Amino acid sequence: MRWLALLWLGWMAVSAWAGHAYSQFGDIKYPPGFTHFAYVQPQAPKGGRIRFPMLGGGFDKLNPFTLKGVEPPGLEGLLFDTLLSRSLDEPATAYGLLARDVTVAADGRSAEFELHPDARFHNGDPVLALDVKHSFDKLSGKESAPQYRMYFSGIAGVTILGDRKLRFDFRDVNRELPLIAGSLPVFSHRWGNGKPLDQLITEVPIGSGPYRLDDFHLGKDIRFKRDPHYWGRELPVNRGFYNFDQISFDAYKDPVAAFEAFKAGEFDFIQVYIAKDWARQYKGGKFNTGELIKREWQHANPVGFQGFLFNTRLPKFADARVRRAVGLALDYEWMNRQIFYQSYTRVRGYFTNSPFEAQGLPTPDEMALLRSIKPAVPEAILTTEVPTPPVTLPPSSLRGNLRLARELLAQAGWQYRDGALRNAQGEAFTIEFLDSAGSMGRVVAPYTQTLAKLGIQASYRVVDPSIYEKRIKDFSFEMISSRTLGQLTPGSELRRYESRYAMVPGSSNLTGVADPVVDALVAQVMQARDRPALTVAVRALDRVLRHGFYDVPHWYSPVHRVAYHAGLFEQPQQTPLYYQPEPWAMSTWWSRATTTP
Repeated sequence: MRWLALLWLGWMAVSAWAGHAYSQFGDIKYPPGFTHFAYVQPQAPKGGRIRFPMLGGGFDKLNPFTLKGVEPPGLEGLLFDTLLSRSLDEPATAYGLLARDVTVAADGRSAEFELHPDARFHNGDPVLALDVKHSFDKLSGKESAPQYRMYFSGIAGVTILGDRKLRFDFRDVNRELPLIAGSLPVFSHRWGNGKPLDQLITEVPIGSGPYRLDDFHLGKDIRFKRDPHYWGRELPVNRGFYNFDQISFDAYKDPVAAFEAFKAGEFDFIQVYIAKDWARQYKGGKFNTGELIKREWQHANPVGFQGFLFNTRLPKFADARVRRAVGLALDYEWMNRQIFYQSYTRVRGYFTNSPFEAQGLPTPDEMALLRSIKPAVPEAILTTEVPTPPVTLPPSSLRGNLRLARELLAQAGWQYRDGALRNAQGEAFTIEFLDSAGSMGRVVAPYTQTLAKLGIQASYRVVDPSIYEKRIKDFSFEMISSRTLGQLTPGSELRRYESRYAMVPGSSNLTGVADPVVDALVAQVMQARDRPALTVAVRALDRVLRHGFYDVPHWYSPVHRVAYHAGLFEQPQQTPLYYQPEPWAMSTWWSRATTTP
């Protein structure tokens, strides 16, 4: 077996070097000849099963790449291999999977990939360059969901150079683009027998991943079966992974039903997001006897973002002063004491608790970048400290925050009269908080009471998950709660904030950000030549976005709260630095049950 060989040919004045992996900034942890990642047990036995809940409802399609419908969890990660496989203890490094060799051009504008000769799809066909090109063309075209088109938009095209060799051409010089190309999920050109991608709904995907689809019932459950003949099982990036013979997901409408099913043994593993449930429900009984394990797992994940998002496409949310005023009415300190059991820390911006978080006034490097941006950056962004969420602890107070909120609303043309906050046309200010599970109800209830003191009539509406999904994709909402996972090395995912996606249904620009300054800063992030330059560009972007008050920041937990059935599983001794519990458990844990080959 050949190892992945990367030839870095002096791109951007960096000395030429050759290696076995690709890293955005050259910091590779695992040396040539490595046999497995440090956070797995390479001799882990195969066998048994692990069962997860599918919270919030079921699914109605088997295609994870299209806009309409809801796909089941696990589908993309278990059925589809990518060209490269990322490490979970490095910020921006990937090693060979479908591709055994990759060469980055000297000018950084293209990368060539040579496919592994043993790579096979589940139907027995070899994975060829034409399949990779077919996958890229479909995912970057109009048949796919907008987030895929956005993510791969920096790639101009794919050229087939041989049966197992191809070249990705890049629109710009961007060190992240070889990683983006390497993350392409590859499926067979035979999937669907020529039907458009967006018409593939229940056709079983033809992938090359470690699992096959075993059984499913739309809206109810899905089962994945380990492929004992998986072509890549002995690759270094796969050794110690994918140990369960079966991985399954069963649908539950709400956390209460899921918790009762968990206690009854209907599934094995659950991640808990609600602090109240963790403190009050996950105790006593089987937890005391040791049948059920309750554990908080440490991690080094970037916080990312979570908050209430405004739909700024609506006229009432078009003014940043209005959005800031609505945020001033949320009393986080009271909620943390009374609802969250003091278990959370406030989210401050889009890159909280990371080197990319903007703080205070712009640094000299930030200032120089912001001054160079065209169109001109508003002076207030340059001369005032980056906004932070309001607090109600002394010497601040909720009363003082509401007083400021009234002033901002008045400046924006909203006055209290006839029993409500009204604009010049006499229209009352109302807000509908939309949810699909009902879990945010206890948070929205006190928030609406405080908003009422400003004359704002807020309501909370829970709809079926399928309706919720459609309304989100159509932007037919006023405010929603949303979470975006943080990235160790921010990059192309930040295109979600570009103006061109603000009105594209199904895009991840949920708030409708349409600011040419943001567009220019996202371009600066894409062009960063080293980590210091990237840090400056992302901090500047964070600063500008936070001055826009596009959201009301929520809170985060520094640990993963997980419960599982005792005696069923073993885990590697070392956990990765950057991980999510469910994918980590299904890919690196193993069963104590009788094993299979």
